[in-house]
Amino acid sequence: MNRIFSRFNGQLAALVLLLGAMLLFALSLGNYPITIMEICRFVGSHLGLATLPEDRQSILSNILLDVRLPRVIGAILVGMALSGSGAAFQAVFRNPLVSPGMLGVLAGASFGATLGMLFHGNWLTIQLMAFAFGLLAVGIGVAIGLIFGGGSMITLLLGGIISSALFSALLSLVKFAADPQDELPSIVYWLMGSLGMSGLSDVLWLLPPMLVAVLVLWAFGRSLDAMSMGDEEARALGVPVNVVRYGVIVAATMASALSVSIAGMVGWVGLIAPHIARMLVGPENSRLMPVSIMLGAIFLLLADCLGRGFSVVEIPIGIVTECLGLPLFLLVLHRARRGWN
Repeated sequence: MNRIFSRFNGQLAALVLLLGAMLLFALSLGNYPITIMEICRFVGSHLGLATLPEDRQSILSNILLDVRLPRVIGAILVGMALSGSGAAFQAVFRNPLVSPGMLGVLAGASFGATLGMLFHGNWLTIQLMAFAFGLLAVGIGVAIGLIFGGGSMITLLLGGIISSALFSALLSLVKFAADPQDELPSIVYWLMGSLGMSGLSDVLWLLPPMLVAVLVLWAFGRSLDAMSMGDEEARALGVPVNVVRYGVIVAATMASALSVSIAGMVGWVGLIAPHIARMLVGPENSRLMPVSIMLGAIFLLLADCLGRGFSVVEIPIGIVTECLGLPLFLLVLHRARRGWN
């Protein structure tokens, strides 16, 4: 047991180091070249440990703090939120193919955000509408499941699919109503996923609620392990099944909806990261959840780096995750099934 525990801690520490390395690489990547050593000196100068010429300090401050740091923090937050939500939804619904997109969260949040853009709302309004309609979409799905199946797993899942279809149709209606010369291109580009539209203040404003949602999902790991044996067995162990189930759904919905308000619709992260994590540490949610969260952040940072560095024109991050997600999913599918069992 101690050996397994130490191995898990080693894996988690390796992922933290990899995430730190990816963060430095992502900060150094861009049209204006900045070396990793310069970034370290820039951080050191703010801590009083190194010095930089004043003009260089000013240039680095503008590029790193105003341009690159918001999108790097945004990529980490969105990756953590989507992968944690995906792992939590898969555990709650006991289905390895469930993702935030299937339950209507992404479609509902995207509808809310595009509706805000259609009405020329400010960035805060768009974020709030994305969050509100993400919650509404999941609420409709859960209500359908409760009304037609008494809250069984299969009817909750079908309710999510119906809700997702409803808000996808409403999203198409918004695009149809948008001005094709001005609003429609902005909406379409935003729906393809982009991390370049949020400033540092926007990202920092969303940092606390997204971290809280992710940590709540992490904390529910042991309870989800007990529920994997069945509801009655979990109740016998003292787990409040309904509180955990709906608490996880609310936290995962909150994290996913807020991620849409930062980056638009980004697919595959919530499906791929939990499967790779399951291959690394097995199906126990107490270990799967943190590893999945770290892998999601690393995956989205990698996708952002590829989107910015692959061509002169930035490729929307949603397109990159789509291109990476399909072959990765095919590679891990047969092993993921073994890990899930």
